[in-house]
Amino acid sequence: MSCNLTRVTFHCQRKMEKQPLPTEDDMTGTTESEVNGHAGEEGEQASEPPGRVGWNSKIEYFLAQVGFSVGLGNVWRFPYLCHQNGGGAFLLLYVLLMLVVGIPLLFLELAAGQAIRQGSIGVWKYISPRLAGIGYSSCVVCFFVALYYNVILAWSLFYLGNSFQQSLPWSQCPEQGNVTVKECEKSSPTSYFWYRKALDITDSISDTGSFNPYITCCLLVAWTIVCLGMFKGIKTSVKVMYFSSIFPYLVLFCFLVRGLLLDGAVDGISYMFYPKLEIWGDVQVWRQAATQVFFALGLGFGSIIAYSSYNPRNNNCHRDAFTVSAINFLTSVLATLVVFAVLGFRAKGKVVECVVSNMRELSEQIHNGHVDVNRMPSFDYSAPSSVHLEDYRAWFKQHGNNITGNLTDCDLEKEMQKGVEGTGLAFIAFTEAMSLLPGSPFWSALFFLMLLNLGLSTMFGTMEGILAPLTDRFKTLANNKTKFTIFSCIIGFLIGLLFTQRCGSYFVTMFDDYSATLPLIIVVVFETFSVSWLYGADRFLDDIEAMLGWRPSIIYKYLWKYISLLAMLGLLGATGIRMFITRPTYMAWNQEKATEEHLPYPGWALAVMALLIIFAMMPVPVALIHAVLQERTKRTSRDAETGQYSIVSTDDKCETPMTELDQRNRTSASFT
Repeated sequence: MSCNLTRVTFHCQRKMEKQPLPTEDDMTGTTESEVNGHAGEEGEQASEPPGRVGWNSKIEYFLAQVGFSVGLGNVWRFPYLCHQNGGGAFLLLYVLLMLVVGIPLLFLELAAGQAIRQGSIGVWKYISPRLAGIGYSSCVVCFFVALYYNVILAWSLFYLGNSFQQSLPWSQCPEQGNVTVKECEKSSPTSYFWYRKALDITDSISDTGSFNPYITCCLLVAWTIVCLGMFKGIKTSVKVMYFSSIFPYLVLFCFLVRGLLLDGAVDGISYMFYPKLEIWGDVQVWRQAATQVFFALGLGFGSIIAYSSYNPRNNNCHRDAFTVSAINFLTSVLATLVVFAVLGFRAKGKVVECVVSNMRELSEQIHNGHVDVNRMPSFDYSAPSSVHLEDYRAWFKQHGNNITGNLTDCDLEKEMQKGVEGTGLAFIAFTEAMSLLPGSPFWSALFFLMLLNLGLSTMFGTMEGILAPLTDRFKTLANNKTKFTIFSCIIGFLIGLLFTQRCGSYFVTMFDDYSATLPLIIVVVFETFSVSWLYGADRFLDDIEAMLGWRPSIIYKYLWKYISLLAMLGLLGATGIRMFITRPTYMAWNQEKATEEHLPYPGWALAVMALLIIFAMMPVPVALIHAVLQERTKRTSRDAETGQYSIVSTDDKCETPMTELDQRNRTSASFT
């Protein structure tokens, strides 16, 4: 591209859809009309303000980025995946995918936000007006996630409030008269409290039921906290993050120290880290690992772009990408150690009870003469509490199937697999383990306060992914940001009432599984393709070099163009195939049987899922069509402008888009 072109050059750049990233002077010294011209659209658009708010310190920025990326999934999703998919082998696979997919894409979003200094809508619109839909799709997905994510905070608030009792309400089954409630007796005190007291859940998603007043009040409190933390932008949210981002680590370390002192903790950790290398040949394990990397870093939400847009242009975003990823991974490992140390203690207690119960059954069978002499155990079965688990399991494997009665294999690993994912981990398995600890109310309050803070820091990032792009894009919203923030929280609460019905937790599961996964993967595919192919990976690296003062490794060019992009396309294909081949199901609670069971979603629920995905992706083609039509309607006026010439430079050397803009600015200044 020759640098001595006139305005025609600028219009050619627009036609090629490769807008140069702005320099520091561009973002602080240009007028509103010039910025609108760069964006390629004349409409109601908020130009980048000369004094864009920024972080007071690098610590604030790290607290925000780490607080957003480290969320509830690190505590209740990663440990489950690690245990189910090969332990140590899954960790190695996770690190590999983090290096070749996660960190390069995180670096891409950090660099784009920091260079252009706008939210997700402004970033992709600046690169090309036809790509503005990517930012809008990110906003829609963030809105969907915020709706159900805050419901989880409401559940945490409910449990936190119930923790301040001398005897935890989920530590034992309630009685009606002198009879234990059958639903609790058939299941467990923690399961009964979760499904009946907290959720008062229906048997299926089709049975709506009334609103749950306790959860509705807790949801109102949760949205109020988010609103108070966000109504002045990052200046107020970062003050909350000083506590909400640091406090969970203190709690995790406290639980780790306490957990390692419990009987069975070492067994739990050893089961978790036991390597199963054969899982590397399972495609589904790769899909789950890639999905966890993707969501753990928060790619595609627009929150990373929004937070990095408040950084100074010379900030080392390359180092930030590695630092945030490392902290995220180490947090997941720390949470996994805590979870399986405590669950190991819980499982050990369960299997000890199992052995004692079986020994009593065996003693009765022997007393009645129903056991052959050759199958008699070598250990002292008359003292059940003294029988070691290993001795019993060795005898059971050899003779257990030949003994009449209800003897069972007391398997520690199977016991640990019960309810170790998602809400089952936090509100059933972990609460049961904490109820067995001395001073259980203290540990319970600490745990749910930790969940609340983990969720709050993620909610702040999610809301920033909505508010920052829209206020950057529209002047009216930018001039009334506080009102817009409050209005958004009110709308979020009103729509969130859907999740406070008795069937509300089923909708939480639906939104968690289907409203974000596929749309976000598609968003990141578009992001990667637009930067590496439409704008050009080399040009993007040139811009980063001009911004940071040094050039990142050329390996990023090939990661963005091929490896990361193909990996995301593979993940998209695997997720889509799995979604359409296997009929979606959800975990429901059967009140009569007092057990969980998988039920298929009804037809209307499948339609809702499809609409969620369509609504999330609709902005991409709509913005593309709008940009194309707008270009055609303005073609006549653009052709008229090509006759207006002004010399920009006499030097044909034009190394990067950055230098081209700098030369144009210097020439304009000289004419002035």
